[in-house]
Amino acid sequence: MILPSPMRRALVGLPLVVLLAGCASPAASPSSVTSAATAVPSVAAGTPTPATTHAAPTTPISPTGLMTTARVGHTATRLTDGRVLVVGGTAGLGFLATAEIYDPTTGTFSPTGSMTAMRSGHTATLLPDGRVLIAGMGMDWVRNVSAEIFDPKTGTFSLSGPMTTARDSHTATPLLGGDVLVAGGQVANWGPQASVEVYNTLEGQFGPVGLMAVARSSHTATLLPDGRVLIAGGADGSERELASADIFDPTTNTVSPTDSMAVARSSHTATLLPDGRVLIAGGADGSERELASAEIYDPKTATFSPTGPMATARNSHTATPLADGRILVAGGWGPVATAEIFDPKTGTFSPTGSMATARDSHTATPLLDGRILVVGGGTGSEILASAEIYDPKTRTFSPTGP
Repeated sequence: MILPSPMRRALVGLPLVVLLAGCASPAASPSSVTSAATAVPSVAAGTPTPATTHAAPTTPISPTGLMTTARVGHTATRLTDGRVLVVGGTAGLGFLATAEIYDPTTGTFSPTGSMTAMRSGHTATLLPDGRVLIAGMGMDWVRNVSAEIFDPKTGTFSLSGPMTTARDSHTATPLLGGDVLVAGGQVANWGPQASVEVYNTLEGQFGPVGLMAVARSSHTATLLPDGRVLIAGGADGSERELASADIFDPTTNTVSPTDSMAVARSSHTATLLPDGRVLIAGGADGSERELASAEIYDPKTATFSPTGPMATARNSHTATPLADGRILVAGGWGPVATAEIFDPKTGTFSPTGSMATARDSHTATPLLDGRILVVGGGTGSEILASAEIYDPKTRTFSPTGP
């Protein structure tokens, strides 16, 4: 069954939406985190070889400044200068056009220009020239098809050429040549899309490049070292989770099937490992149950094989590469505050410190110094303005800032 996208979860799944206006207080000790929040209620709108492992020392995730707006269904993209652009989403009463910038030197968020359209469930992709392509999921058909460009030099958004197909819960993957592959997704009650298109960065236009064998949304699309893209899982038009996977080849602009995963899943994560393999983790099965299972795709053999599993079942979580090649997996539906580390050398997960705030449908963005910025998301009853920093070096809970 197709799980709601983050924006639908906020608008449909919550009888009451509360915007979190507080942040976690400094911890009394590295293993003790307390948080204080001030909530402002509002009425909801309608309807990524078994081995012996040992628990890792607690590695807290430290609180940072609040966003200017609580958000779920947003995107967070690291700019070339190290700042992070946070765009769109919903605060519970409709989609957001606003955007803000996180500055890691100060640990604070500040507003920047707004998008031309309100969006949630869209994509945001860094282009070779440092601009950011925003695509899909607006409040109507025109905005679902539309795309725009953020220019960090001016702090403004401007319209680009529209996509050929309206979509949300799609993927947008940068290709080695600088173009962007957009695949799948869905629109309202029309179901998932099988179409695939490419954004030409020089022309500022989208063009169709074919169809996947199966329509899918809430899938993943991962750039492989050889320039091809692995498209995996998701849900189809019959609301069934998919185990199938496809490969997009930019040299021929074609999509072809590859090996299927061992487990059908959607809302999972797919993270490129240093050796070129891809870690698939968590997600939801056809009964809307969170999955703890994980598997590895090897592009050399074009096969999936089991690894893990995770200590905690998760979907709508994040899986972010650390500088040393390990993967930080954090949060998830529930919501979940716990986090764990995947080590590709052993093929195992081990626990690390929990976040200060349980959250799902958040973002987790690597900073230039190796830390991870965790932003926004939801708790089931709140949409969050809070953000946290995971520091793999100090393994301590400390405030951020200059």
